[in-house]
Amino acid sequence: MKTFDVASVRCGGAPFFLIAGPCVIESPAHVARMAIAIREICTETKVPLIFKASFDKANRSSISSYRGPGLEEGLAILAEVRNSVGVPVLSDIHDASQAEQAARVLDVLQIPAFLCRQTDLLLAAAATGKPLNIKKGQFLAPWNMKEALDKALSTGNDKIILTERGATFGYNNLVVDFRSLPIMRAWGHPVVLDCTHSLQLPGGLGDRTGGQPEYIETLARAAVAIGVDGLFMEVHDNPSQALSDGPNSLDLSALRDLLRLLKRIQAAVAERE
Repeated sequence: MKTFDVASVRCGGAPFFLIAGPCVIESPAHVARMAIAIREICTETKVPLIFKASFDKANRSSISSYRGPGLEEGLAILAEVRNSVGVPVLSDIHDASQAEQAARVLDVLQIPAFLCRQTDLLLAAAATGKPLNIKKGQFLAPWNMKEALDKALSTGNDKIILTERGATFGYNNLVVDFRSLPIMRAWGHPVVLDCTHSLQLPGGLGDRTGGQPEYIETLARAAVAIGVDGLFMEVHDNPSQALSDGPNSLDLSALRDLLRLLKRIQAAVAERE
């Protein structure tokens, strides 16, 4: 499969693309191994891939939680993955000062959900001209994401992706309102469902976030049936030992069969349309 051109992503495109990888860069060897394994599965199933791993998790629950290798080392690791594995790469940025440096390496800059209203961050990221994935804050209604989109578009960059990742539903819980997918797609930009972060139980384990990975397939199936441009999944080869977001990650061993199922669902929906 040819390298996926992320700049070609458009609303209503088919097939769906996948943003996938471990939550955080755990080591150069691990992230390379994961990129190769996920690339091979996506090549086999003909699903375009953007590989994701964060160089810094700035919003961990506990001060003692692992955050990642940081900006300099993390970007160097992702550059090596991009060049040696041959996949486009995505990572979060948390401050406007990181945008230009990150854009030299990353194919897609991601705005974390908690920061989706940060005007300076959005403007700096979009001004790089790179595709931008803005994750919808857990505290926002889907129609409120129009303001974040307009901020990014004001720079002249129209390569904007919007990602649904669940909404706060009482203490330590999230829920997905599937109306958000067509609401945000109506603005003419690709929309992604984050199937794994949507199943977090924020702070549910006290000093850590819990999760309900048994429902990943359920959310993914619903999103593809509704019509979505992409899916986001944190994937790990040993979720119980993951250094971040293991409780809501998809086990690598389940990815191939899940993508095959989702492709069949998309094909069935296309036939009916």
